[in-house]
Amino acid sequence: MPIVSNNEHATYDVIVIGGGVTGAGVARDCALRGLNVLLLERHDYNHGASGRNHGLMHSGGRYAVTDPDSARECIQENEVLRRIACHCIEPTDGLFVTLPDDDLDYQATFVEACRQVGISAEVIDPQQALQLEPTLNPDLRGAVRVPDASIDPFALTLANVLDARLHGAETLIEHKVTDLIVAGGRVLGVRALDHRTGLTHDYHASVTINAAGIWGAQIVRHAGIDIQMFPAKGTMLVYGQRMGQMVLNRCRRPSNADILVPDGAVSLMGTTSDRIDIAQVDDMRVTAAEVDLLMREGEQMVPRLAQTRLLRAFAGVRPLIASDDDPSGRSISRGIVCMDHASRDGMEGLITITGGKLITYRKMAELATDLACRKLGVDAACTTTTQPLPGSQERNVITGGFKPSGKSNSSKRHGDRRRAIPATDALDRMNICECENVSIGEVRYAIEQLQAHDLANLMRRTRLGMGACQGKSCACRTANLLAQLTGDAQQAQCDLARLLDERWRGAKPVAWGNALRDAQLTAAIYQGLCGLDKAIGRKEVQP
Repeated sequence: MPIVSNNEHATYDVIVIGGGVTGAGVARDCALRGLNVLLLERHDYNHGASGRNHGLMHSGGRYAVTDPDSARECIQENEVLRRIACHCIEPTDGLFVTLPDDDLDYQATFVEACRQVGISAEVIDPQQALQLEPTLNPDLRGAVRVPDASIDPFALTLANVLDARLHGAETLIEHKVTDLIVAGGRVLGVRALDHRTGLTHDYHASVTINAAGIWGAQIVRHAGIDIQMFPAKGTMLVYGQRMGQMVLNRCRRPSNADILVPDGAVSLMGTTSDRIDIAQVDDMRVTAAEVDLLMREGEQMVPRLAQTRLLRAFAGVRPLIASDDDPSGRSISRGIVCMDHASRDGMEGLITITGGKLITYRKMAELATDLACRKLGVDAACTTTTQPLPGSQERNVITGGFKPSGKSNSSKRHGDRRRAIPATDALDRMNICECENVSIGEVRYAIEQLQAHDLANLMRRTRLGMGACQGKSCACRTANLLAQLTGDAQQAQCDLARLLDERWRGAKPVAWGNALRDAQLTAAIYQGLCGLDKAIGRKEVQP
């Protein structure tokens, strides 16, 4: 049995549960207001929905007709993020296009709804749209330009974590909250299991903020509270080519497979929406039917997708509040839900922040922090609407932004923080991942400054292994580098096997043609040539 360690010094103003973008934003806002903060994440930053989305920075247009309050939140936060997080953003703009099977009358409804909530929506001629995006279906009947953009959710979350730490917050990954400490109708803190040591620790705080996404319902059950969550699974495809320069949307009521987002050298097609059992959220599997649907609908909008290699498929779960009369979750509001469990359930010291979108994380953090400050009697204003994140603090970065350039690089991932990346000698400047231009120095920086200690951590912090080769070329080299830096070769081998398993899990649903041949080559390299499965006794490390 693990030893329970009660650290008398582990007392904070606020404990934040969940290391997704919302939890990171809450930790940052609390720290900027002078609060003593602890952030706990059971796996790694962006492990949940924050790292399993299509990276769309919504203008709000998608929700303008069906959910105007959410649309208004989106466009307001869109404008804020362009000021404070521009190193994470590619200002692509977006098109909402009407295809032959779509109702052209809906375009006028869409444009009017956008204007009602403050979203710029410019109707353009279909021929002009084809000039902007030649890969579009040439038979399109209408097009509307909106201020959508592409955003890197990994860089966004890490920038919030980094700023929280720079302002005194403590952040711990691989710490799973196993219980809430409750006495006298009040949450006094949490009990957390450290996965790396096997030890359990108690952490105390005046306020605990539950920002655990779809897992938030499990957290509050420890205090005898029930939240009916709606686990809405969304499946996405990654194509191994950038199809264009703009975000492409179907101009129709929100439905499956109607968004294509450019992301560096690749494109992401999404998404589906299906209610799943809560027991599935830790082990989601992409189905053949979902892949077929996404491909079929995507090819209607961009016919060239039919000849484009698929790299992988993945799925995330939206943390929506339940609705029994909507099996897909499409009609459930994407609005923000901030629960004070003192007024709702008679349990003081506990707040839940959920709902919302990636783009509204900052507003969600502001609402939760405002409530925490009121409970603590702290009079401190929110500054996150104007204070740039680390990486976007230099004037030339803030005013210039980034233009689409295909490959990723350290400037896009770290912005003005790139100067902290070691580059004094030739070895540090060498690329260890050619697809995403990740240098050895950047790997060292991620380990020393960004709490990376394995290949999965490095992937989320640097995009290593996310490019066209899906880690086939760089994973082994990086594992070797990790072994040198940590002195633990056996652990590096295990990390390598886990990364290959994860890459295969995403490739398996689309494993035919070139994708299958590529997977077979990876197996030949790592099993036949390197003997990885024999070296660490893992027979399953194979396609």
